[in-house]
Amino acid sequence: MERIHDYYRPVSERTADFKEVERPLTADEIRPQAERCLNCGVPFCHGYGCPLGNLVPDQNRAVARGDFRRAYELLSANSDFPEFTARVCPALCESCCVHQLDEESVMVRQSEKLIIETAFANGWVVPRPPATENGKRAAVIGAGPAGLSAAVTLRRRGWAVTVYEKNHDIGGLLRYGIPCFKLDKSVIDRRRRILEAEGIVFQTDTEVGVDVSADYLARTCDAVVVALGTPAARDLKIPGRDKSGILLALDYLSCQNRLLTGERPQHPNPQTSQHPNPQTPEPPNAYNLRVLVIGGGDTGSDCVGTAIRQGAKSVTQIEIMPKPPATRSSSTPWPLWPYELRTSSSHLEGCKRRWSLNSLRFLGDDRVTGVEVETVDWTLSPDGKPLTFAPRANSKEVIGADLVLLAMGFTGVPTDHPVVRQLALAQTPRTALVSAPERNIYCVGDCASGASLVVRALASGKALPIPA
Repeated sequence: MERIHDYYRPVSERTADFKEVERPLTADEIRPQAERCLNCGVPFCHGYGCPLGNLVPDQNRAVARGDFRRAYELLSANSDFPEFTARVCPALCESCCVHQLDEESVMVRQSEKLIIETAFANGWVVPRPPATENGKRAAVIGAGPAGLSAAVTLRRRGWAVTVYEKNHDIGGLLRYGIPCFKLDKSVIDRRRRILEAEGIVFQTDTEVGVDVSADYLARTCDAVVVALGTPAARDLKIPGRDKSGILLALDYLSCQNRLLTGERPQHPNPQTSQHPNPQTPEPPNAYNLRVLVIGGGDTGSDCVGTAIRQGAKSVTQIEIMPKPPATRSSSTPWPLWPYELRTSSSHLEGCKRRWSLNSLRFLGDDRVTGVEVETVDWTLSPDGKPLTFAPRANSKEVIGADLVLLAMGFTGVPTDHPVVRQLALAQTPRTALVSAPERNIYCVGDCASGASLVVRALASGKALPIPA
């Protein structure tokens, strides 16, 4: 039995809307995939690969028997939000599946998606309020993955939990960053109803440090959990950055998501993102424009898919790093997460990808018309890992662009962030926040570890070292 590869909707169909790109796989399709599981004596997928420690072999065994109720019980034992990870997790478990040694890994993520959706369809997912209250109050700052996970963890231990969120709704990057075609926001709404039924209170449209002081929360609550994420995006400070038509990726993506959910778009800050027309701001749209995405990661891929759906004339994605090898590099042997070329569903929809390009300056008068780039040559380690680069002589060129999207990751939490100042939080050299357990202040997720994966943020919140 080979691994299923055709689980996307047809390109012509999915690029015409913002619905989820994956078609739902049936039990008849998934059960044979689960049967491929070797039930290893030492399951790397469970103990090494999954940050949540999901019981992958046991889940697979239950799915193979067609016992989805048991599969859900096993999945929910460690995962509080499997409907999120089943859609957006890169499946670290699959990369260290023993099958990777000689063939393709077991389809764990798709199996978990069928498990959780079957559970919702059958009414098995119900609120789980604590049996007893402990009389303690906790404030969680941020309703992204880490904040939601921490809130559930505390509530199940009997805490009264209020989650403060500056945006209009909960989810963080799940709602405002990840496109609807990867994660439909009704999935978040569905989970919110369950969390509220469990007794978790959400206070949205409330920015801690501005609308309510973090110091006040620390004085009036028994614990404060800081889950700010990494709000500072990496910018590209090269000549011409002040031209209009140059946006940070998250500004662009969040506007589209807000439009689709009926929420009023928060327009990009002209001082940081250079909206195409700051005087009469309309949500940025790529229709009939030449789009250049700078940054080759997942966020860049999300920009590609969004621009294509908006009707871009062309989409090009560039990356300063060299093109990864087509298969696992020797620098990342099994069971490590492999360094290799990854092609997303958005890339398959029509995108030109280029590597080893360094951006030098933005061109144009008031509005950007292109970017001057040059090819760089990389020095590699003996096992192929990129080390250093140098510009290649006579390699400068101009890539025409009417809209440039900067998708180069995030740099951490600004040192002048009001929560950092008001709680007097220490920071690492890379501006990650440091918990102060002696003051009952705990930092979780990306703000504590640096920008990472949704599944790691969820695991961080679940591992909150606060007793019942």
